[in-house]
Amino acid sequence: MYNGKKKDYLKNEVLFMGLGNIGIPGLVLILVMALIIFGPKKLPEIGKAAGQTLREFKNSASDLMNDHDKKDSNSNKDSNQKEL
Repeated sequence: MYNGKKKDYLKNEVLFMGLGNIGIPGLVLILVMALIIFGPKKLPEIGKAAGQTLREFKNSASDLMNDHDKKDSNSNKDSNQKEL
C-alpha cells in the first residue's frame, strides 16, 4: 500500500481503519451507544472531563512550544553576542 509518498500513505491508512468515512449516521450511533452505556446523568460528566483533559493537553503543548521557542531565541542571542 506504500507508494513512496508519506502523505498518501498516511491518508490511505486512516481510510483503511475506517475513520475517514464515519459520517453523521455513525456519529449518531456512537452517541446513542454512549447514552445507553453511561446513562444521561453520567454523560455530561464524561464530556466535561474529556474537555478538561483536552484543554490541559493543549495548554501543556503550547507551553512546551513556547519554552522551545524561548530556548532557540536565547541561543541565537548568545551566538550573536559571541560574534560581536
